[in-house]
Amino acid sequence: MRNDGQPASQDDSAQIEKTEHKTGGKIIIASLTFALAALLFGGIYFAFAAKPTDGSKEISIHVIDDTASSTVYIVNTDAKYLHQAIDETKGLTVSGTESEYGLMVETVNGITADYEKDGAYWAFYVDGEYCIYGIDQQLVDDGQTYQIVYTID
Repeated sequence: MRNDGQPASQDDSAQIEKTEHKTGGKIIIASLTFALAALLFGGIYFAFAAKPTDGSKEISIHVIDDTASSTVYIVNTDAKYLHQAIDETKGLTVSGTESEYGLMVETVNGITADYEKDGAYWAFYVDGEYCIYGIDQQLVDDGQTYQIVYTID
């Protein structure tokens, strides 16, 4: 039925179908345009977004040996724990005894601390504070300074 009270003719029905078809087509075109724009902007974002780089954390490791000589290592690392960061550091070597708590460091850069002999050990510090974890549990955070200090009780 038309607005004027007259029954709808075939011409009126065809006109309504054409209008609905045009409206449906516009919605499909608008949806496709939006999807293409989203893909384009997403692609641009991923192409130019900052990429993770090797060594996303920069830390410094200071080794103070038995003669109070200091060697500083600047390390770029993705390590989660200090032991891994030390292992990645060129020129810095550590060794010791493995235990259930991790590595007990006895030797750093060829210098052995022998607690049984003279009370010497390697003390670890994080940002100047005595480290309460072993190097296998000590987390590494960007910008931190670690010290490995030859210490005699």
